[in-house]
Amino acid sequence: MEDVIIKKCASYNYNEVERAVFSSMEYCLDLKTINKTTGKVLLKVNLLKKNLPEDAVTTHPAVVEAVVRYMQNLGWQVIIGDSPGGPFYKKRMQEIYKASGMQQVAQNTGCELNYDFDSVEINNQQADKLHSIKIIRIATTVDLIISIAKFKTHCMMMYTGAVKNLFGTIPGLTKAEYHFKLHSAENFAGHLLDICEYIKPVFSIIDAIEAMEGNGPASGEKRHVGLLLAAKNPYALDTVGTYIMGMEPLSVPTVKVAQLRNLFSGDLNDINILGNDFSTVPIIPFKKPASIKKTLVSGIVPYKIESFLIKALRPKPVFNHQKCISCGDCVRSCPAKIITLQNGKPVANLEKCISCFCCHELCPAKAIDIKTHWLYRLLFKNN
Repeated sequence: MEDVIIKKCASYNYNEVERAVFSSMEYCLDLKTINKTTGKVLLKVNLLKKNLPEDAVTTHPAVVEAVVRYMQNLGWQVIIGDSPGGPFYKKRMQEIYKASGMQQVAQNTGCELNYDFDSVEINNQQADKLHSIKIIRIATTVDLIISIAKFKTHCMMMYTGAVKNLFGTIPGLTKAEYHFKLHSAENFAGHLLDICEYIKPVFSIIDAIEAMEGNGPASGEKRHVGLLLAAKNPYALDTVGTYIMGMEPLSVPTVKVAQLRNLFSGDLNDINILGNDFSTVPIIPFKKPASIKKTLVSGIVPYKIESFLIKALRPKPVFNHQKCISCGDCVRSCPAKIITLQNGKPVANLEKCISCFCCHELCPAKAIDIKTHWLYRLLFKNN
């Protein structure tokens, strides 16, 4: 059995958040017994891009500050860090730290913000997908890592939580390379688990006080959930998270691949809920991303025909030039290198699109929508 902690937390009032965070972290006795070598802990937050806390895109600073203070009380030197989508350099990170509220957390607590932009190549022969992984150096120089994710849907992976959050240990534009190599959701999930197994976060927390549904992780709709979720086992934590979203856990690629690799069953019966019981937690299905569909023709037509229909009619990004601010982030973030700027506006060769939706995820102006073919809408339905 794996323990997962659920704490009700109605708002980002700091005192309320601190109570929920501190009481959750008390369940992780390892935090008090781990030997200090460097004495440093990395809080791997979800920063994605330059969003304000109220956008529900990034980990809220109140949650991060509470974790900082808990670890400082245990005598740790705390570093906040992430490698968001797109280029990874000082000026951009300064802007993101400021917008997301992390700069204020550092000022309030005296903790450190990561400005080490170097990376290291890891030879990971235990990996299933990528035996050589490039990791931000800070993740290799601390004694332990705590993952503090945001509770959101995801256009490619359906759900983003504790496991997906660790993709931010891959530096900057290297993420695009991995997306291109592993562009199916199942293959990409395997890579995410390789990262998680290498990083081995000592504890994982999900900020589900204000969440995102629909076309997450950046362009969906904010939704109040009022929960803080936490666990030592990130796979068990994500199993609970997907269930609270109203999803069948094993329909989510990261949960399914974790089951296939015997890392966790994906079965709620193998989880011991601590804190607030499931019976007190309202489970109202989240809106799914437009890109997530379930076929109506499975078992009716041959698999090859079904696969052809999925590929030919799959959802693709559509660029709204009126909203576009000509920043070029979509060009830089596209793993398949199919987007160019013409007269300052993006144009894409959609025949070569791999449907990773990185452009949609990272667009600061929300100028990229996901469009589905009318025939696709007839043949497929929401999960």
